Amino acid sequence: MFEEIIHNDELLAIIVSSTFNKEGIHFFTPGDFSQQLAYMMHPTGKIIDPHVHNPVKREVHYTQEVLFIRKGKLRVDFYDENQNYIESRVLESGDVILLIKGGHGFKVLEDVEMFEVKQGPYAGDKDKTRFIGIDDPEIVYKEDTQ
Repeated sequence: MFEEIIHNDELLAIIVSSTFNKEGIHFFTPGDFSQQLAYMMHPTGKIIDPHVHNPVKREVHYTQEVLFIRKGKLRVDFYDENQNYIESRVLESGDVILLIKGGHGFKVLEDVEMFEVKQGPYAGDKDKTRFIGIDDPEIVYKEDTQ
């Protein structure tokens, strides 16, 4: 129902399947991550206290992003920090992924609609380094997720 993508003892991504469900609040990330990912399931009538968020100075070293797949199929290719290909996964409607570290690329397998959430402000060309990705015949899936 959720999977951690780990390479050389480093957490690269967390994938939460559309089938994940657990009552209450479930955080997938530790408190020190600059992007937090949680799932919440509450019954009708549950009150979440009104609140404001206090200004807290934070230091962000890497952009982490969350993709919400609204519709379609998307292949995610994972790379290490040195741009070496590791493996791939397929995301489908309702899946969520937090991209934490390393590199990543995508191929749309079926028309896709998705939301992306990441820290800002966006630094333009300084924000990322683009590189040549893997070719389709070289794709490796940890398990058959097609």
